[in-house]
Amino acid sequence: MSTVPSFTTRRESFADGLTVRFDERENSGRPILILHGGGGPQTVLSIAAGLSKAHVLMPTHPGFAGEPRPEWFNSIDDLAFAYLELLERLNLRDVLVIGSSVGGWIASTMALRDTTQLISGLVLVNGVGIQVDGHPVPDVSTLTPDKLAALSFHNPAAFRIDPSTITPEQIAARKANTETLYVYDSERLGGDPKLQRRLRHVKIPVLVAWGESDRVADLEYGHVYAQSFPNARFEPIPEAGHLPQIEQPGRLLNLVRKFAISIRTTPQTTGSFEEL
Repeated sequence: MSTVPSFTTRRESFADGLTVRFDERENSGRPILILHGGGGPQTVLSIAAGLSKAHVLMPTHPGFAGEPRPEWFNSIDDLAFAYLELLERLNLRDVLVIGSSVGGWIASTMALRDTTQLISGLVLVNGVGIQVDGHPVPDVSTLTPDKLAALSFHNPAAFRIDPSTITPEQIAARKANTETLYVYDSERLGGDPKLQRRLRHVKIPVLVAWGESDRVADLEYGHVYAQSFPNARFEPIPEAGHLPQIEQPGRLLNLVRKFAISIRTTPQTTGSFEEL
């Protein structure tokens, strides 16, 4: 039985004091950039682990998990440009970008700014970032952990955390992550009002995978997101909420593998979807 290659933590320095930390698992397979949402990098670990044959990059957004964030680095655009520059520096092409929640917003913005065609496909996993009338994304900072779990999971009882077990350090970390999220959201608390109409310019294939029980960004929100792209497919995931990679990792990974195979663009990425 083969072993899964371990991750190496790297840091790349950019202009004006910006440093990006990312975990990398080098491999001969397709390059895949995995972007986390407001819950931090641990929420996408199952995706990275499941794509064991791919060349995986998993950054931690500056300001999350204790990573430094320069004051000027304060928008989704900033994140998108930084990650595009990271792909350029690493000489990666034919990249599949997977974004969960806010990571989907970053991925969509990267595709809009990708002038050198580094990206060949997007996977949005219950992504946010657009505004849909009648389907607002709630302000998570006002929610207790139990309420957030009730909105986020198909089976919230399975993910309930006993408040007495939460340490002051964990509370502080969550508060810092939320504050950072609002910096990148420019305190709009619900996305970019211009993003949806701009997505018609994204010509690459897009998979929009959606946990059917999501009450953070509901199913209709997901349908509208998919319909905003000219070349997208929508795949609902039953018995999953906002984080299907946690509740239904097998179903999500199967969708990702099949999608990746369907958009192969180079001879180096031929083969069966099990090779991811």
